Amino acid sequence: MTSSENRRITDLGTLKAISHPLRMRLYRALFVARTATASQLADQVDEAVSLVSYHLRKLADHGLIEEAEAQSADGRERWWQPSSYGFSIREEDVQGAPELAAASTAFGHTVHAQRAEMHRRFLAERHTWSEEWRTAAVSSEWLPRLTAAELAALGEELDAVLRKYDERARAAEAAGDTEGRENVAVHLHGFPYRG
Repeated sequence: MTSSENRRITDLGTLKAISHPLRMRLYRALFVARTATASQLADQVDEAVSLVSYHLRKLADHGLIEEAEAQSADGRERWWQPSSYGFSIREEDVQGAPELAAASTAFGHTVHAQRAEMHRRFLAERHTWSEEWRTAAVSSEWLPRLTAAELAALGEELDAVLRKYDERARAAEAAGDTEGRENVAVHLHGFPYRG
């Protein structure tokens, strides 16, 4: 059963496991699908089933995903699901540990590249979406002057809002309300910078 909590990653092995670009893509695809087989995920990421199975086992070895209840009568299929509602990597868990800090940076670069690619693909293909979806898409930049505490509070508030919408959408889908629903990516970055 997927935990409703966010898993906090504090060990080097798990951080390295999720930093692998294909594993991160698989984790994301599985999170969106809720449950899936290696062959279903292989189709999504355009990789061989054997390679996908290997990487899914690595994610499972580190507790990031787990076996799910079979969704079909075919007993040969192994179903997977995320083991938690997501995960987090916190600065206080990696500071003072050079290997963890380096792995956290590598993870950040992997995620940033994949997010940028998702947004680039939307921009390139936006004409294929309906006017309603093109109008609903959000892209904004704010440059406030905040304290570190204010930025942390802002992040917590934004996370709470996004979680509320995600939980509402998941409940609606579980009740059969799937009309007009699409996968939506919301990427937030909040960080200090100097001119």
